[in-house]
Amino acid sequence: MRRPGPTMGRSFKLPMSLITRLRAYAAEMFGAPAPQADAETGQHLAAAALLVHVARVDGTLAAVERERLARLLRGSFAASQAEAEVLIDRAIGFDDETRDVAELVGLIGRDAPEAERRGLLGMAWAVAAADGQVHEFEDDLVWRLGQLLGFDDAAITATRAVALAGLPAQHVPPR
Repeated sequence: MRRPGPTMGRSFKLPMSLITRLRAYAAEMFGAPAPQADAETGQHLAAAALLVHVARVDGTLAAVERERLARLLRGSFAASQAEAEVLIDRAIGFDDETRDVAELVGLIGRDAPEAERRGLLGMAWAVAAADGQVHEFEDDLVWRLGQLLGFDDAAITATRAVALAGLPAQHVPPR
């Protein structure tokens, strides 16, 4: 069993902070010390592992799901495609070591701002729909994730509707 890390109970920020980007740039361009893993990095890893968990709920990480993951992570947690791919690989290992989504949500913290938690929930729906449909077990998992993130049924339904708006009704389980 994994021991709780330094991010336990802290909130996370969806976008990579400007300070983190500047430190990474300085390390690359000027040989400055590389940024140390901090709470933000750990929280990004936990959030990415949640998304990997959603993608692998059927037992595999399909190419289309990995592509969607990389695109979402690149927009939120990684500055480049290469960083997104590394984060996915790390998240797969982290998800393998984690018992369930409740533990991952615990690492992120329910005290994160509502907009950030809602953004993560929307990303989870997008990953679930990566293959053009949402299967019942994916729907149930993301719904549970929404509850663990502190949302009521109305908020989860609203986020689901926005995230899945482009899918035909027959490809989305009824709620």
